[in-house]
Amino acid sequence: MTVRTRQRGLGTRGLVALTALLALVVSGCGGPADADPPAGIEPGKDVLSALAKDDAIAALLPAEVRDAGVVRFASSVGGTPPSAYYADDNRTILGQDIDIAEGVAKVLGIRIEREVAGFEVILPALTSGKYDVGTGNFGVTEARKQTIDFVTYINDGQGFAVRADDDRLGRVDSLVQLCGLKIGTGAGTTFEATLEKEKHVCPDAGKPPYEVLSFSENAAVFLGLQQRHIDVVMSTINGLRYAADNQPNLEFLGEFKRLDVGFAFRKGSPLAPAFRAAVDKLIATGAYQAILAKWGTTDSAIPRSEISPPEHD
Repeated sequence: MTVRTRQRGLGTRGLVALTALLALVVSGCGGPADADPPAGIEPGKDVLSALAKDDAIAALLPAEVRDAGVVRFASSVGGTPPSAYYADDNRTILGQDIDIAEGVAKVLGIRIEREVAGFEVILPALTSGKYDVGTGNFGVTEARKQTIDFVTYINDGQGFAVRADDDRLGRVDSLVQLCGLKIGTGAGTTFEATLEKEKHVCPDAGKPPYEVLSFSENAAVFLGLQQRHIDVVMSTINGLRYAADNQPNLEFLGEFKRLDVGFAFRKGSPLAPAFRAAVDKLIATGAYQAILAKWGTTDSAIPRSEISPPEHD
């Protein structure tokens, strides 16, 4: 497991300690098979078996894809639900992203050939043609749309969390509130991009700058927070809500910015119209709503799928 930092603020000794502790946590992350599921989700619930191929929607696929019956997926798998995570056997991948993708595959009559990949490498790999589709709770932004097309399937976005015993922050409505703090986030994410782009706000306000610590593994961010190497975490709204309900000493500070989330494709991919129609089919049949209820994310439902809509203000 790789821990990647973008700043020196953690310190060599702190990074070594954090990495060692992370290894212990990850090596022991598998629980007993009959353990109770975490609060807010029903990972064993069947929400896909009633779905069947829709020939009219499948006809939207390129002929070579219909003939092969396979689409190559690259998926980022994080440490916790609801998006995509490993089950107790440390092999099976579960989560909202997985169920929606499998539902789309059923509607299209195709098989997913999935490879787990680092979040920050998936979008470049799509543009190079290594994969056909990427999943990883990818938010739709104007910058990403320069090289990537998206087919939306949920509305999530950006939020913050802190240790519950740290009362320095309330709800975050402006990044100026973070001046002088160490912020942990995922490498290659919209969170990292937002924080780096807006770094000027603290000096502009005559305040000490905040420091961005970027990690390749989601588990490392939360571990760094609890070990006090980090003051605040910036991550997905749904992920932080879930984490606050299931991790000790963690408080979700609320939504900062909403973003549509979608399947990622190289620009101009002929797969996008078929995937959009398949997501809309899931919505029309009620399977979509059942998937979101299973993962506790019904507040993030969208009324219909879109291809690369404008970024939310």
